[in-house]
Amino acid sequence: MANSNRNDKNQHSPITPPGTRTASSSKIVTADTVEAEEVPTIPLDSFQAVNALQPEIAVHSLSSTRAVSLPTPLVVHPSEYRRGLGEWLQLWWDGLRPAYLPLSLAPVVVGSVLAWTQSISPAAPRGHFHILHFVALLAAVALLQCGAQLVNDYYDYLRGVDTSNPLGPGGLIQQALIRPANVLIGGLFLMGIGALLGVVVAVNGGLLALVFGLIGVVCAFFYSATSRSLSSLTLGELVSFIVFGPLLTLGAFIVQNGTIDRTVILYSIPLGLLATATIQANNMRDWESDAQAGKRTLATVLSLRMSRVLYTLLLLVAYGLILLLAVPVGAPHLLLITLWTLPIAAVSISGALRTDSPAGFHMVMKQTLKLEAFFAFWLVIALIVTAYWSLLPHIPYLIK
Repeated sequence: MANSNRNDKNQHSPITPPGTRTASSSKIVTADTVEAEEVPTIPLDSFQAVNALQPEIAVHSLSSTRAVSLPTPLVVHPSEYRRGLGEWLQLWWDGLRPAYLPLSLAPVVVGSVLAWTQSISPAAPRGHFHILHFVALLAAVALLQCGAQLVNDYYDYLRGVDTSNPLGPGGLIQQALIRPANVLIGGLFLMGIGALLGVVVAVNGGLLALVFGLIGVVCAFFYSATSRSLSSLTLGELVSFIVFGPLLTLGAFIVQNGTIDRTVILYSIPLGLLATATIQANNMRDWESDAQAGKRTLATVLSLRMSRVLYTLLLLVAYGLILLLAVPVGAPHLLLITLWTLPIAAVSISGALRTDSPAGFHMVMKQTLKLEAFFAFWLVIALIVTAYWSLLPHIPYLIK
């Protein structure tokens, strides 16, 4: 039976019409010899079955859209987890990045001490120092800097800067700990309180102090705010030098003394150079993420080699100015005790010249912050000791 069926198929083969002998050799079948009925087809029921499958296929547009979304946190807490007040305060404290405060507090302390030591004399051995103005100015500057840090994180997040850099931002937004709008509100609130407190302090220093304070507030906000921020226009280093150098030092001096002394500018320049070196190390750490986001800093414009040279020059020039202030005859020679910070400077320069990784530059930045803090400390000690050293010949008369 099987043989008969096979014979029937051979007799009715579409390739060999009935009544034609089949050649023993194989024949190549071309498209012209295939009839329409022989083209394999899929029953319509199959398409209907596929269409009935769930879930249905949805088609979405592939057009590019600009959207902002919360990043996925590295650690996801269970839904029933609730943070206590202490945990929330610790989160915000870490987001404020208090380790950066020496940048702004050091020039305020140095400027205030300069004004105080200049008022010390045999007639007034204690000098004139307005402690309330000093504390209020410190608080105002600290609030402005902390608020600027939060504003910086918000606008960097909008521009896609540091979204994948765990060393750069404070982490409130990047780790989805705080909503971006709340970070911005917190930053503006701190800056507003700091600005109001600064206005109260500046009124006692006169119109010039008020102008300096206004410039500081504007620079603090527009350093990172808006798409055309100062830090994105290769002006971040220059603004840092002006604000963390002459501006804050002179402002603190005016609040205490009410006048301007040219020597204050000379003392402020090393502080501004060290602060700029800190910002330069920070930008060398973030140069890759900044370049991808279109943020132009000196580190992204210059090569890595030139960025290292610039960082080294900033530190060396700062110490060179100290030598110019301390070495000449009749100069306050005790300023040379700031050279005790040279080992920290050597470690910082060595790290900047040898490292290539963001983590390495992060350590360089931390060393530079430490360097500025100790540099300002020994500078203040030198100014105080020098002022009272000049009173030693007058001690017998002071006792009487």
